[in-house]
Parts: sequence; C-alpha cells; structure tokens
Amino acid sequence: MSKVLYVHAKGGPPVGHALTRVAARSAVHLLALSELPAPVAHDAARLCASVVAAVDAPGGDLVELITTRAREVGADAVLTFSEYAVVAVAEASRRLGLKGAGPAAALARDKRLMRAAWERRGIPQPRFRSVTSAAELEQATIELSCPLLLKAAWSAGSTAHQIIERPGDALDAWQRSRAVMAESALLGFAELHVPGASEDFIVEEIVSGCAEEWFDGPGWGDYVSVEGAVVDGVFRPVCLSGRMPTVAPFTERAGITPAAVQSEAQRTIVDLARRAVDALGLENCGTHTEIKLGGEGRMWVIETAARFGGAMTVPQIEEVFGLDLAGMFTDQLLGGSPGWPARALTPEDATGAAGSLVVLAVQADGSPWPRRHRWDSSAVVRSAPVGAGSTLSVVRESSLPDGCPVPVYDPAAGANTMAGLCLLSADRPQSVVRDFTALVDALPRILPTDVTEGARP
Repeated sequence: MSKVLYVHAKGGPPVGHALTRVAARSAVHLLALSELPAPVAHDAARLCASVVAAVDAPGGDLVELITTRAREVGADAVLTFSEYAVVAVAEASRRLGLKGAGPAAALARDKRLMRAAWERRGIPQPRFRSVTSAAELEQATIELSCPLLLKAAWSAGSTAHQIIERPGDALDAWQRSRAVMAESALLGFAELHVPGASEDFIVEEIVSGCAEEWFDGPGWGDYVSVEGAVVDGVFRPVCLSGRMPTVAPFTERAGITPAAVQSEAQRTIVDLARRAVDALGLENCGTHTEIKLGGEGRMWVIETAARFGGAMTVPQIEEVFGLDLAGMFTDQLLGGSPGWPARALTPEDATGAAGSLVVLAVQADGSPWPRRHRWDSSAVVRSAPVGAGSTLSVVRESSLPDGCPVPVYDPAAGANTMAGLCLLSADRPQSVVRDFTALVDALPRILPTDVTEGARP
C-alpha cells in the first residue's frame, strides 16, 4: 500500500475531513506542526500509521524535518492543506523527487512575488507597492491613490489588514499590522518556513466592486473564488464559490458553493483565473484564486494560493458536486489519474448548495454587538432561523468550546477573532444567502449574554 506523509498545520480545510479522505487512499503518517483540534486527535491515532508532533521530531529547519520524516516512513507523497506549510512541503517534495507544487510555490504564497509575476503578464490587478518599512509605506501613499489596503505579504484569513484613508494614517496602520502579525504568530497563524516573513507587506489601491452586475439575487459580495487544481502543470478549474459582503476592512463572513453567476460570466471569470494561475508556473497542487468583480465587466485578480480553499470550501464542493478534492489530490500525487472535471462546474451541475458562516461579533451593518455573549453551538443549531429545506450544523473543530466568551471583533485581526463556524445545506445558492443573512441578524438574540463582562468598543 502507498504511504503519504501528511503535514498538518493551522488553516486549510478541517483536518478531520481531509485526513479521513487521505487515509482512504493510502497509509498515512501524520507530522503535526501545530496541535490537532481535540475532536480530531483520537481519530488521528486510529486513522494514521504514525503520529509525530514537530516538537518530538528530530531535525533542524522545517524542510529538513519534513524530508527526514518522509524518508523514515518511506513516503510516496508528501502533502499539506495548510497555507503556512505549502512552501516547505513543496521544497521537501522537490528534494525527495516527489510530485508537488514545485519550485515556484513561493509565488503563490508571497503576495509581492505573486503580484510582480502578474504585472509582467499584464494580468489585471489593483495597483500596488511592496513595503518593508514605515518610510516605504509613507512613500507608497504618495505614489498610489488613497484609500489603500495594507496587508501582510505572507498572511491568510484577512489577518493584519489595515485601510489607509489618507497618507497621515500610514504610520498607525504600519504599527498595528506588524503587531497583529506578531500576535498571529503566537497563535500559530504564520508562515512556518520563511524567516522574517511577518515583516513583509504590500499596500494596494482599493478597487470598487459591483456585485449587482454579476449576481441575480441580493446579498452577495463583490468577489468570487475559483477553486481548482494544477495537474502536471495544467490548470484544471473545478467550480466557483461566492461570498457574502465582507466585514470591514475585508474579513470574510461567509463562503457559498456554487456561486450563482451566469454561465457566460463564469467562463470569463475562469479564463482570468487560468491566466493568473498559469503565470505562476505551478506543477501539482490545489488552487484557490480570488477575483474582484467590478462594473461593466471589469475584474481584478486579488490573490491565488497553491492549496485548496480554507474553512469549509472543500467539504462544500464534496456535498454539492460529489467531488472528494482531498482524495483526488492524494491520488494525483501518488501518480494516479483522478477524474478532474473537464470544465468548471456550474450551479446547473450541483445538487443543492452549501455555505459556511464565520461567527463574528459584528452585526450586518458592520457595527459591533452591543453586549458580550458566550458561544453555544446547541443554541445556534436549535434556534437558527433557517428555511424549511435547509440544514444547519456547527463545525466543532473550527469553533470555540461551548461556554467561551465570543471575542470582540478586531478589524485588524480578521478571522482570528471568530467564535465559531457554521455549515448550511440548502436547495440553491440564494437560499444560503437568505438563511445566513437571517442568522447574522439573529445571533445576538440566540447566544446567551456574558454577564461577567460588558461590551468593549
């Protein structure tokens, strides 16, 4: 039987979901670079031939650690679904002579390299500058047109985003973003392979989106993600996922599969995603490409990644399209020929729709909840105002334990301040938007009040 070294770190699809699918294809040896969620730890011992925590494993740098462990277990493939381990796993696979994302993996991780590659190919994107100091940021505010968005070059999940309305805001934004990146590193949400990655930033102009021209119904955000894979250097699109509007500055609240855009619009979006992925020169990896949708058919590529979408994107695709992306990717790395779709799938190909909602202590209009609350997954499932044909559940491995205070939303920390993750199944994409809109409004009424602490601004 083939052997896979599964490198686990923070982020990506739920490890409980992915690990089960990988273990169905091969013997799995798990190398845990971050602690496994409590609900998964017991299953991991049952599913895996071995489980080694990074603190217990020998070796020096991360790539050496991975290659050493892969040789010890005789791995036929090394994989990860985490943004923070993609570069290290790609390099380890290259050294081992195994299939992987390839030497260009960093271009799908470092936003500075990514944007530069797209600039060389003339791919539409917001105007940007790379910055490594407050002085460079202040200069960029003169060269670019405000408002601007400052983001960490190696971040994920909208962490450390800061909007700069005017040049005078630059210093405060710089200090706050750097502080958030330091805090995120302590939580395990940071690049694991590149030293000093938390010091690298880009700043970009904020382009104006226009969801109304792309979606038939209300409540959609003005960008989509194209989910797919690169198979021996060839981009294979799978489907589009849509969003609800973000929470300021640009924190994702909900992802919905499939995105309810018309067929011709989808073809245009996928064509741009193909250009963006092809420009990076990837070899074998999942892909997740975010594209901003503007008026009069304008589009801008925001970023791509050499891994599948995070949160519940992968389970959503499996539910509505019947595609096990984690298992298919495992087969691909092991030299198999999984049945990647011949084209990007559409809402007409789907069986219903699915979506995931990040629970943040923010109302629909972006204002904070007036009172503090405690997380209670049972209360959410029991009292959620969803449609008769919809089913809601809570993803426990991605949620706080019941009884914990819901964190006050911090715009700079993004998804780091989430309380829980909900999964919804419905008959069509617009029903997911409808139910999540109602749930966002209802959460402050559903969740018990935290009487031990008043709300903070």
